[in-house]
Amino acid sequence: MQVKLNVVVAAAALIAAGTASAQDMVVKIGHVGPTSGAIAHLGKDNENGARMAIDELNAKGVMIGGKKAKFELLAEDDAADPKQGTAAAQKLVDSKVNGVVGHLNSGTTIPASKIYFDAGIPQISPSATNPKYTRQGYKTAFRVVADDTQLGGTLGRYAVKELKGKSFAVIDDRTAYGQGVAEEFSKAAKAAGGTIVEQQFTNDKATDFTAILTAIKGKKPDVVFFGGMDAVAGPMLRQMKQLGISAKFMGGDGICSGELPKLAAGSMGDGQVVCAEAGGVEGAQKAGMEKFKADFKKKFNADVQIYAPYVYDAVMVMADSMVKAGSADPAKYLPVLAKANYKGVTGNITFDEKGDIKNGALTLFTYKGEKREQIAVVR
Repeated sequence: MQVKLNVVVAAAALIAAGTASAQDMVVKIGHVGPTSGAIAHLGKDNENGARMAIDELNAKGVMIGGKKAKFELLAEDDAADPKQGTAAAQKLVDSKVNGVVGHLNSGTTIPASKIYFDAGIPQISPSATNPKYTRQGYKTAFRVVADDTQLGGTLGRYAVKELKGKSFAVIDDRTAYGQGVAEEFSKAAKAAGGTIVEQQFTNDKATDFTAILTAIKGKKPDVVFFGGMDAVAGPMLRQMKQLGISAKFMGGDGICSGELPKLAAGSMGDGQVVCAEAGGVEGAQKAGMEKFKADFKKKFNADVQIYAPYVYDAVMVMADSMVKAGSADPAKYLPVLAKANYKGVTGNITFDEKGDIKNGALTLFTYKGEKREQIAVVR
């Protein structure tokens, strides 16, 4: 009986040892975006991109340093508010996350980046475009999209050279993103020979633009540029139509969403709106992006808004760096992440010494019959 018992105990010990050796190591990935408030549709889109990556990594059974990794998503809402953004960042640091993907807005990403840097936690923003984010000297800060210098600059040049605009009215929403992209647009438009005839500003919660637009109407600009998000751009387009302003309307990635036609409620003329999105795929990469969009739709019963593929790639490049480093310890995989060379859905991901994506693409879009149409991919 004793022998039998010893055999059972030994067998149980072997099973336990086997379980321990194959025991999951938990890897916590934080994601922050505005999942409440006016741009919650964009925040949810980003969060779903992270969720898709996490689910795929767990389905694959990724091994890190000889252990099976179980990835967990810690999702936080910053409501596009800088104070809430830093609180969310601190919460993730306290939860001992291994890495963070976020935030969506420059206004929340920049203050949060100091908290992640102080804690030594790698942060990849999938959508914050203000140049300041990667120019603070934080070795933990990366982004997988082109910045406002490229975004606003490309739109400014395009407005003069391709749209043949001569006079421009510029409005921004006073956020880090809106102001940044509007300044870069103005600089590039002026350098290309255009004239800024009016400059106005609003805020990211505003709904009434009558006074601003009336001042602009008197100047008869060829193009109105708005630095801000689609939730403000939609009502602005409606009021432009009411006031009989038929100028072209331009903006950055913040307005370049699938929701804009709904928010504008039928007030957009075909080809009237031209916007640019940081990122873009060409040629052979298109098939991979189309597959991603189809898989995303099947999983979440929702179309990709803007940045879900960039969030997905950000999670994947982070996980890939952990695998290559043989560790999910931020201090150990951070140097590997800085030297990443990863083929993602959105293109090849490599970073420069600041943490910016190298050779970042931009895609120009317009809208026809309430559908977004690609004009060109530029680098």
